[in-house]
Amino acid sequence: MRIPLAALFSFLLCSLFFPAAATRASADDPLSTLRKEHPRLLFTARDWAAFDQRARNRANDPQFDALLAQLEKNARAILAAPPLERKLTGRRLLGVSREALRRVLTLAVAYRSTQNEAFLQRAEQEMLAAAEFDNWNPSHFLDVGEMTAALALGYDWFYEKLSPETRATIRRAIVAKGLREGIDPKLRRNYWHRVENNWNQVCLGGLSLGALAIAEDEPELARDMLKAARTGIANGLRPYAPDGIYPEGPGYWSYGTTYQVLLVAALESALGTDWNLSASPGFLASANVQLHLTGPTGKQFNFSDCGNQGFFDPILYWFAKKLNNPVLAAPPNLKSKDRFLPLVALWWPDGGLAPRNTEPGLPLAWKGEGINPIAAFRSSWTDPSALFLACKAGAANASHGHMDAGSFILEADGVRWAIDLGMQGYESLESKGMRIFGRTQDAQRWTVFRMNNFSHNTLTIDNQPHRVDGRSEFVKFGDTGATIDLSPVFSGQAKNVRRDFHFDARARAVTITDTLDGAPARAEIRWAMVTKAKVTISPDGGSATLIQKGKQLHASLLPGQAGSMRFETIPAEASPKNNYDAPNPGTHILVVRAKASAKGSAAIAVRLRAGEASH
Repeated sequence: MRIPLAALFSFLLCSLFFPAAATRASADDPLSTLRKEHPRLLFTARDWAAFDQRARNRANDPQFDALLAQLEKNARAILAAPPLERKLTGRRLLGVSREALRRVLTLAVAYRSTQNEAFLQRAEQEMLAAAEFDNWNPSHFLDVGEMTAALALGYDWFYEKLSPETRATIRRAIVAKGLREGIDPKLRRNYWHRVENNWNQVCLGGLSLGALAIAEDEPELARDMLKAARTGIANGLRPYAPDGIYPEGPGYWSYGTTYQVLLVAALESALGTDWNLSASPGFLASANVQLHLTGPTGKQFNFSDCGNQGFFDPILYWFAKKLNNPVLAAPPNLKSKDRFLPLVALWWPDGGLAPRNTEPGLPLAWKGEGINPIAAFRSSWTDPSALFLACKAGAANASHGHMDAGSFILEADGVRWAIDLGMQGYESLESKGMRIFGRTQDAQRWTVFRMNNFSHNTLTIDNQPHRVDGRSEFVKFGDTGATIDLSPVFSGQAKNVRRDFHFDARARAVTITDTLDGAPARAEIRWAMVTKAKVTISPDGGSATLIQKGKQLHASLLPGQAGSMRFETIPAEASPKNNYDAPNPGTHILVVRAKASAKGSAAIAVRLRAGEASH
C-alpha cells in the first residue's frame, strides 16, 4: 500500500514536535520518545540546573543547607572508606548493592553542590569496582536490581564527566550482569516478573533504569527490557488497590514504592510518559496512607515484616511534589543511613518544608481496604499528646505477613503504649537453618515468636496458632470505632469471633470488646497487649496501671468481669524459648485469660484510658 506523501509528512512532523503522539503511533517501541542527551534518569539537565541554583542560595533555607552539609559530610566519609568488595552475607549481596547505591547517590549530590573532583573520582572508582565483580548475585535478584540502579544512575548523572573507556566498562556490566540476567521472565529465578510484591518493583525498576541509561548503545536489548517491564509491573502495582494500603507493611511499602517511583520518574524524564502507571488504583493514595499509619510519636504502625520506623521517608518528597501536598515532606532525619537520602535534596519543595504539625486535611477516623485492611483513629492531627489507635484485619498468608489479625497499637500523651515487636532480621534466622518465607499452616515461619499470634495484640484460643488462610474483615466502621470479624482466623477453633474497638476521644479512652461462641467448652481465651511500660496490677487483678516516660495508662476490666478473670503480665518471649528467636528486653505482655462457658461462649472487654488512674 502506498502512503500518501502528505500523510507521511504529517506523521514526521507529529513525531518531531509531538513525541507522545509518536508513541501512540508506534506503541510497540517504548524508545520512540527517548530523550537523546544525558542526564535523563529522574533529573534532566534543567532539573540539575535548578538544584545548582538552590545550592548556591542554600543559606536562605537553613533546613536545606543542613541537609547538604550532612550529605557532604557523608561523602567525605566515603572518601576515607575502602572501596566496596564482593562479599556475601549469607545468600545475599544485597548489603553491598545498597551501599553502592548510597555511595553513588551521595557522591553525585555532593559533587554538584561542591564541585569537589574527589567526589567524582570516587564515584567512578566505586562503579568500576562493582563492574568488575564476577556477577551481582542473580540467585537473589534484589541484589542485581539495586546494583543495576546504582550503576545506571551513576552512569547517567556523571555521563559527560566519564571517559569513553569508563562508560564502556560500566555499560557492559549493566548489560551483562544486569539486563541479560533478568530480561527473561521464563527463567525460574526470574519469577519476580509475575509476583505481586516488592520483588517485582525492585527488580523491574532497577533493570528499567539500566535499560534507559544505555538505550542508545543497546537499543534492542533496552527495548525488550522495557517491554517486559511494562507487562510485568502491573503485578507489583496490584496490591495497592483499592485504597493504598501496602499489604507487606510500611517498611516494604517504602522499599517497593521507592523503586516504583524511580521507575515512574525515570520514564517521565527519559520518555515523557509514565505508561499511566501512577494512575494505578491506590498507588498515589498510598502516600496519605503513611500519614494515617503514623501516630503522634512519629512512629508508624509497623505490621507485617516491618521495623520500628518513623514517618520520614525520602520517597515521600516525590509524592509531596506529585500531589502538591507539602505535609508529606517531613523534616529529614540527618542521621538516617537511608541510601535514598540524597534524593531529598533533589526533590526539595520549592517553598521549603511545611511547618511542623501542619494540618494535613485528612479525616480523624479512616479505614482502608485491601489484602490487609487497616482502620485508624486519632483525637487530633496536630496535638503531640493526641489519642491514637490503629488496628488491622487481613490474613497471615499475605506476603511478609504475621499472625496479627485483630492486632492494634495505641498512643496517648506522646507515648506508644501498645506496641508491635516488628520484624526479626532474616539472616539471624536463616543462619540457623530456618526457612522463614513459607505460608502454609505448618511452615517454620510460624514458630518464630515475632511472626506468630503469641507476640501480637490479639486473641489466642487454647494456645493455638491462627489459621494462615483465614482472612478477617471489617464489618463495621464509623467515627468512633470499628468491628472486625475474626471468625475465619479461628476456623476450627470457634464458630464466631468478633473484636470491637470503641474510640472515645473526649474520655481519652479505647474499649476493646471481644465476643466468641462455638469454641470448645472451657477453652482458654487469651487477650494480649505488648508494652514497654512498667505495669502494676491491682490486688484483685481487675485493673492495671502502666507507667512510661512519666505518663500513665489505666487498663480495667469492665464491671461484671473482675473476679472471673484478671490481668497478669508475662515476658515478651517465646515459651519455651528457641535459640533462633530475637530477645525483647524491657518488654512485657499484659494478658487477660478467660474460660469459655460450657456452651463455648466467652466475652472479654478491656478499657484503656490515658491519664491518671480512675478510682
